[in-house]
Amino acid sequence: MTFRQFAFNNVLRNKRTYAAYFLSSAFSVMVFFVYAMFAFHPQLTSLAMGGHTAQGFHFAEGIIYVFSFFFVLYSMSSFLKSRKKEFGLLVMHGMTNRQLRTMVFLENVLIGLFATIAGIVLGIALSKLILLIAENALQLGQTMPFYFPVEAILLTFGAFLVLFIAISFFTVVVLRGNKLIDLIKGSTKPKTEPKASILLSLLAAVLLIGGYVAALMVKGVQVSMAMIPVTIIVIIGTYFLFTQLSVFLIRSMKRNRTFFLRKTNVLLLSDLAYRMKDNARTFFMVAIVSTVSFSAIGSLVGFKAMFTDSVIKENPFAFEYVSYKGNTKETEKKHLEEINKSLKEDEIKYTRYDATMKYVSIPNEEHPVMVVSESEFNTISAAAGNKQVDVSGDQTVEVRYANTVGGNQSLDKEKETLKLNGNEKVLDIKKVTTSSAFPSFSSYYVVSNQMFNQLKSVEYTEQFYAYDAEDWKATEEVGTELTTQLPQRNPGGEYQFYSLAFQMKEITQGYGAILFVGLFIGAVFFVASGSFLYFRLYTDLEDDKRKYAAIRKLGLTDKELSSVITKQISLLFFVPIGVALVHGAVALTALHNMFHYSLLKESAFVLGSFFLLQFVYFLIIRTTYIKNIKAAIG
Repeated sequence: MTFRQFAFNNVLRNKRTYAAYFLSSAFSVMVFFVYAMFAFHPQLTSLAMGGHTAQGFHFAEGIIYVFSFFFVLYSMSSFLKSRKKEFGLLVMHGMTNRQLRTMVFLENVLIGLFATIAGIVLGIALSKLILLIAENALQLGQTMPFYFPVEAILLTFGAFLVLFIAISFFTVVVLRGNKLIDLIKGSTKPKTEPKASILLSLLAAVLLIGGYVAALMVKGVQVSMAMIPVTIIVIIGTYFLFTQLSVFLIRSMKRNRTFFLRKTNVLLLSDLAYRMKDNARTFFMVAIVSTVSFSAIGSLVGFKAMFTDSVIKENPFAFEYVSYKGNTKETEKKHLEEINKSLKEDEIKYTRYDATMKYVSIPNEEHPVMVVSESEFNTISAAAGNKQVDVSGDQTVEVRYANTVGGNQSLDKEKETLKLNGNEKVLDIKKVTTSSAFPSFSSYYVVSNQMFNQLKSVEYTEQFYAYDAEDWKATEEVGTELTTQLPQRNPGGEYQFYSLAFQMKEITQGYGAILFVGLFIGAVFFVASGSFLYFRLYTDLEDDKRKYAAIRKLGLTDKELSSVITKQISLLFFVPIGVALVHGAVALTALHNMFHYSLLKESAFVLGSFFLLQFVYFLIIRTTYIKNIKAAIG
């Protein structure tokens, strides 16, 4: 048997330990390959938004590549620690340090090579399905045909081959300086039970509570200002939570003799405290990685729902056309005819609402104010689903644009009366309200029809036309065509055309690309966090077999054995994920406070989905782990 064959057989003999690492690495490679495949897709790059989307995919590749480096480095260090005894036996039988490092190097490169090939092959196999998903996520309106991604294959293979070779060099350095006695003892070397500092435990509680309170108390733009300091505080608090406060709580439970001596709590708490030092680091890493995943995906889903909902609420009409100052009557008439003709050709039923806006100057103000008649406002407001106003005589109502994101501006009256220059009129401002009846205008005044007709000194007038369709979603095609013919904002600024369906299509494509990128990155992070837990669990498998075999001789039943293992694995899986869920919930609540928009539904969906996936993963690992333990102890 050659030396290379020996290294290859070593990988096969440790396939259970390497399984999670291999699958997670292959998954990371597959996701990297998928992004590369989209970034180089000829159909996507030919679209108007394709350049920005391709940049987003390349950015995602960079994030995954950097994360994969640290993930693989951590994974390999865990494997080397679990195999120290094996390495010691090889050294005792005459293997030199150079041969040992060469063997580890070959093993790592071998696993990395097969993981890279497996990831690329899996990506190609699922490419058509992923392309179909992307078509729906990006709302492209056209198919993305399959193509053989040569550039994506070369980029992925080259990038990860370099990554695994670099990691292999790093891992062989870990073996330097290890004495034979340390290798022989391996994981059987006694571990000291960590001691908890009361001061640091209290600091952990103060940092976490303080961070949560600060994140939940700040509102509006203050959220973005508090984001970085609160994040740092919570990360430090989380580290001390697992390294200090958790140890302190375990020691406190052990002092409670009634609880400690009840059933199998002696075994559970003693073992957990004994290994807390190693578990604490894993818990911290999993909690932070999972929090990033939860918060990122929750934010992306929330942003998409928030902006799509706000666009629909703030723009109640299928089409809007505004003829500004400087637009000729001939141009205005021509544009309206084009809109009417397009709607009729597509057999779209609609109702058009017209309004005339007069601009009147007021004392000590540089810009004139806009005034609209009561009847035209109420007609359009009713069609938009907004409240109507009632004015008479010299009364007026100030109307401000209804902003559903970020909260509306204060509705306090800035002045009690409004004097119109050259009209010898002083209007009494009855109240201030909000409305989305005229989405193109931020604020204006509603006056009675009689008062509107009596206005003399008018600076200029503008025309507003709203098209209310029975089904605004059915106007996407005609809206796209009209937007091409009538740009939303022409260079001269004489008119503005707005299509709700076209705008929603643009938003869906933009956020669809971001969601597509973010969901896969979040999936990589989540799979990696599950892999960290798997590594921690199976690193101690051999020790657990010997420990439970000894305890079994003392009378531990199968039911009690399953109960103890289930509790231990539950703590391993759900303590860090539970902390991450709390972190994520606080982060998404802070996002709600920033934009004054409820993200409860989206947050519950994202966090609940992650918890469900973690629970399924827990059931699978628990079943296989108990099976391995029982098989070993007979």
